Amino acid sequence: MEIEAIAAASQEVSQEFKTLIDSHDLDSIKQLQHTILGRLQDSNAVLSHFNDYSEQCFAEVSSDLSTNTRLLKSMKSDLDYIFQKLRSLKAKIKATYPDAFPDDSTLEALDKRPDLEMPR
Repeated sequence: MEIEAIAAASQEVSQEFKTLIDSHDLDSIKQLQHTILGRLQDSNAVLSHFNDYSEQCFAEVSSDLSTNTRLLKSMKSDLDYIFQKLRSLKAKIKATYPDAFPDDSTLEALDKRPDLEMPR
């Protein structure tokens, strides 16, 4: 008996909710949801295609990128070694011949090249 009363009350509440919402509005909402779903599925397909394409492009260039990265690191290491040797040689020459390298004030006087950074 109690279950029947609950079912009847539930049915009545359900009927009241149905009267609050227009069926035309519900159909309009459903149509909008289907439109949005279609657009999201299209966007998902485009993004999946783009991801596949990006993965393929990355696979093509990743070995070159890796090789070039190793080359650049090797070149940097070589240049660091060269500049270290140059600084060492310069220090030895300066110790042996103190006048071999002009100081900053004489360097500016000796340098007659135009400053390309300064506007005229």
